[in-house]
Amino acid sequence: MKILISGICGFVGSTLATELARASHEVSGFDNFIRPGSESNRAALKALGVRIVHADLRAASDIDALPAADWVIDAAANPSVLAGVDGQTSSRQLVEHNLGGTVNLLEYCKRHRAGFTLLSTSRVYTIAPLAGLAVEVSNDAFLPISSGLPAGLTAAGVDETFATAAPVSLYGATKLASEALALEYGETFGFPVFINRCGVLAGAGQFGRPDQGIFAYWLNSYLRRRPLRYIGFGGHGHQVRDCLHPRDLAPLLEKQFARPAAPADHRLVNASGGAASARSLLQLSGWCAARFGAHAVAADPAQRRFDIPWMVLDSSKAARTWAWRPQTPVEAILDEIALHAEAHPGWLDLSAPL
Repeated sequence: MKILISGICGFVGSTLATELARASHEVSGFDNFIRPGSESNRAALKALGVRIVHADLRAASDIDALPAADWVIDAAANPSVLAGVDGQTSSRQLVEHNLGGTVNLLEYCKRHRAGFTLLSTSRVYTIAPLAGLAVEVSNDAFLPISSGLPAGLTAAGVDETFATAAPVSLYGATKLASEALALEYGETFGFPVFINRCGVLAGAGQFGRPDQGIFAYWLNSYLRRRPLRYIGFGGHGHQVRDCLHPRDLAPLLEKQFARPAAPADHRLVNASGGAASARSLLQLSGWCAARFGAHAVAADPAQRRFDIPWMVLDSSKAARTWAWRPQTPVEAILDEIALHAEAHPGWLDLSAPL
């Protein structure tokens, strides 16, 4: 099967390209290499026979020049919830990357009759009920208080029925709009579309950015004794996220590729490590202290825009409809990141913003 991956030299794109190439698919992809560190993945992918071209997702003429494929995996995006409002990127750039780029890929799929898979995000879910979630502290981490939970949220996490009304952040809005457009394109022009809403993706080789790869950033920074802060929620570090290794997505994608005519209610699922993988920043610090030794973390109680205390995705629908479950436990993910951090002392500097 011929598979085209956007953002192929990013952490997620390169991991999926590696797994799919090893599964004997013909994998190619493109990247604009604007993210620091992405160039470092090119050689390993080429050694696997993956074809890589330089192209910008925002440029329709670049996408038009790409060879035909059977499936497209959209793994290119500005993945920060602060994008467009943090002064690092403009709101227009965010929309051009995350929504305009999706349109260019959908036009490609329309032209080549290719299937389309969008890697979406937990950030499409409405912020207000998540930010206002009643929580308690248990084992150094927030847990939702079971009474009065909003619809679509249980102890297992946020499921696909949870509200997606604004506000969801500009980033979340671009991904939600991309989802809607992808489903419309597929229905109108007759090609298969699947949407996988992912939690925090984490693993060795992830670029160390606090807004895009908090697990890798925290472990690398802790090991190097870089300054770290617990931001918001009293500065205690109780806020929680789940994590998923992107290689665990590959079996789900292959199941979807094999069933292009799957029912409509199979086409959008959460894909995450779930509650078993969820960790607070304070728990991460405890893990790091046991592995690397003590390091002080500062408290910054100032609340930031879009921060939420607990975000865990419930992927039980993916288990029901696709017989999919994550295979890499959180301890293995953390150990993998730690080993990589120990072997690459300059990783934070390599992947830092220019």
